[in-house]
Amino acid sequence: MGEKDNTVKKMRTRIIRLKLVDGTLVNGQVNINRDEGYDRLSDLLANPTDPFLIMYNVTAHPGNIDNPIRYKTLFINKVHIIWAEPDEEQK
Repeated sequence: MGEKDNTVKKMRTRIIRLKLVDGTLVNGQVNINRDEGYDRLSDLLANPTDPFLIMYNVTAHPGNIDNPIRYKTLFINKVHIIWAEPDEEQK
């Protein structure tokens, strides 16, 4: 009987900003620790086998920038993303 690979990959996070079709602005972390050669933010967003983007430590601004909503984890359907950008200030 084959053995199951119980190796747990460490998270490699990037902070990103998104704008959704309803105008909501979203800031948070994503795990880009993927297979070698597919570990860029653009690879994560363009991957058609994963219809949802999983974000962590999220702040969402739905319509009013003064009243943010915070989420520990947020699943976003990629078809609702208008644009995404990495936070260039991170290391």
